[in-house]
Amino acid sequence: MVFAREDLRNQLKRHEIAPVYLLFGPETFLRDLAAKTITQRAFEKDDFRDLNETSFSLNTPDTLQQAIAAAEQLPMMASRRVVRITDLRISATGYRDTVTEAHETALRAYLKNPSMTAVMIFVADELNGVRKMSKLLKENTTAVEFKTLSDVELTNWARDKFAEAGAEIDNAVLNQLISVVGPDVRRLTNEVNKLAAAALPNKKISSDLIAALVPDSREMNSFAFTDHLIAGRKSDAVSTLKKILDDGAEPLMLLGSLSYTYRRLLTVKDMMERGVDRREVANVLKRGYNDQEKLFAAARRTKLNRLTNAIKRIAQTDLAIKTSVGGSTTGARMQIEMLVCELATSQ
Repeated sequence: MVFAREDLRNQLKRHEIAPVYLLFGPETFLRDLAAKTITQRAFEKDDFRDLNETSFSLNTPDTLQQAIAAAEQLPMMASRRVVRITDLRISATGYRDTVTEAHETALRAYLKNPSMTAVMIFVADELNGVRKMSKLLKENTTAVEFKTLSDVELTNWARDKFAEAGAEIDNAVLNQLISVVGPDVRRLTNEVNKLAAAALPNKKISSDLIAALVPDSREMNSFAFTDHLIAGRKSDAVSTLKKILDDGAEPLMLLGSLSYTYRRLLTVKDMMERGVDRREVANVLKRGYNDQEKLFAAARRTKLNRLTNAIKRIAQTDLAIKTSVGGSTTGARMQIEMLVCELATSQ
């Protein structure tokens, strides 16, 4: 049985420690944090951790046998041993696998009768669900999957981290941060720490501070989506929207990203029509040359009234989602789908 990370958290709160864990999934920051937390909870206050905590990388031959041997040794001046096994890979093709069927006999024997004085933690970088060895591990361990966090979960995580750092951030600015960082908790945590330090002395996180310090990892996807709308490619826009929403993006978050991109386009278009020197426009954008080129190209082929009307419709849709018109998940999705169809077909 595969558990969610919430299940693992609850088990650890109850001080329930399993003999063997398998930690896998795309969210590697929380996966690694879980391995660290399990290790901490496995030891008692007066245990000698240095004598009983060992890590093995499967990138080295014969490591798995060594790890099993370490787990079978009695702990020294501690209640348990902790054996952490990293770089586990079982791929679809078998290329660069670090656990193969050659390990099956020894691994199966240990999993059938694991040491009760050890905690073995497998940390998987890749785990193909249909491979025999993946199934063996999942079925005979406490397997915990670390899925990519949704925008709501990312927002809650960032809000808690800002609070821990003693920094203030309002919801709109927080949504902007999530929009540009994307679903990477490791990077999000680093950006929160960087912003909290940069916001001294008042510890107030502003939109300008994010624009100046945080590179936009979602900009390419957001801009590609916007480009479909501007070019009138309705089919591409709708299919891209479906993928973004199916991947777990929240409609309001997507609207915020869409609004941000359209507003930047409007800024570029307005300055271009007023004959502002390109270098001044580039200074306002505060983006690299390649990113600037994409914005300039889109602004040149889009009419000013289309951009202003698009921003108005995005604002109206935002209001509709936040009210009874589109307050439910289904209603919010329908509202943004209607908006996308309208923007893609408007002239």
